[in-house]
Amino acid sequence: MRSENSALFQIVKGTGIAVLFALVATVLFSFILRLTPVPDSVIMPVDQCIKALAVLFGCLFSLRGEKGWLKGLAVGMLTVALTGFVFSAVARDFSFSLILLAEFAFGAVAGLLSGIVAVNLRSA
Repeated sequence: MRSENSALFQIVKGTGIAVLFALVATVLFSFILRLTPVPDSVIMPVDQCIKALAVLFGCLFSLRGEKGWLKGLAVGMLTVALTGFVFSAVARDFSFSLILLAEFAFGAVAGLLSGIVAVNLRSA
């Protein structure tokens, strides 16, 4: 079995793509926030959309074969963990809260669904 086809390689590649997308999109969104008067109520939904799109793109560009749901689940959870770590490091705040658990659940669901979509699109 070639390494590009292994499940671990697909998960690592998908997570890398997703984290990179999330970081770039978040930086762009922060510039928009600085330049325009965006209400605070918009920030959380946009952040969730960025994470969901990041996981979707990570899965679409890396996953193939079987068990897309499982590989997508891993991509989603790892993406949330890594982006959460990066942003906590930037903010210098590593506090634990229930919001963090909700983020993991959101990442898991986004990854699971994205993994299913990704492997079924690739097989079509």
